[in-house]
Amino acid sequence: MDYVNSHERYVNFYTDFAFKKLFGTEANKELLISFLNALFAGKEDIKDITYLSTENLPDAPRERRAVFDVYCESTNGDKFLIEMQKANQEYFKDRSIYYSTFPIREQAKRGEWDYQLKRVYAIGILNFTFDDKEDFLTTAKICDLKTKEVFYDKLTFIYLEMPKFRKQESELKTLFDKWLYAIKNLDKLYEKPVALQEKVFLRLFEQAEIAKFTVAEMQDYETSLKIFRDWYSVMKTQKKESFNEGFEEGIEKGMEKGVKITARNMKAKGFSAADIAEVTGLTVEEIERL
Repeated sequence: MDYVNSHERYVNFYTDFAFKKLFGTEANKELLISFLNALFAGKEDIKDITYLSTENLPDAPRERRAVFDVYCESTNGDKFLIEMQKANQEYFKDRSIYYSTFPIREQAKRGEWDYQLKRVYAIGILNFTFDDKEDFLTTAKICDLKTKEVFYDKLTFIYLEMPKFRKQESELKTLFDKWLYAIKNLDKLYEKPVALQEKVFLRLFEQAEIAKFTVAEMQDYETSLKIFRDWYSVMKTQKKESFNEGFEEGIEKGMEKGVKITARNMKAKGFSAADIAEVTGLTVEEIERL
């Protein structure tokens, strides 16, 4: 396989391999800690994190399991689900709500328990947009509709619509700005930007440099990058064809067709149904019927 462009020095952050290597490994947890502290901008002070199992099994055999991208907790017990989402899904928000129930339920204690819970944050780094509003950051909590005040402050959903982040290097002011710029542009950079010279970003570039990968890492990255590029190509083609047809029904059918094409291709290459489901959003049952 040779899917990596020889002109690319650093990984594509939107691939599953890169995201989990940079944000989901013990060796690189300082990167995730820095990102989270930048995201919360002083509202949280995360000193350390512990990675938790990304596979959450259901309570009963017939219930569906959940496989997270990155799942961790801070030293005070707060839970963080961090997901990278390449493309929109019809029920993406439903999925976020569903996933958030696992770190809530697992806090239940045997015997006497007063139901006190630690905070749960579901964070989505999205390579798509929800709507046409300009703001790329959405923070949602359970609120009182009449008073507009927060009713429950221990469950928070944070979505970063990365296509809406358009700042150039000269416009980067905060650490959060710099992290979003790095995430969005990592595979397009060849030299380390002047604005990203902090220790944490030097670590990011060191770990993201393709030439330093082991043979096994290179193979995993090439596979992950191939999936990403196939997905992007199919989605782009189907959107274009649907647009030319000139009506919304064509768009919906085109997207559905593109998802199934991607699933079939992955299935033919030997990917597991669970991996295909994670990438495409289809259920295991739908994949088995293809």
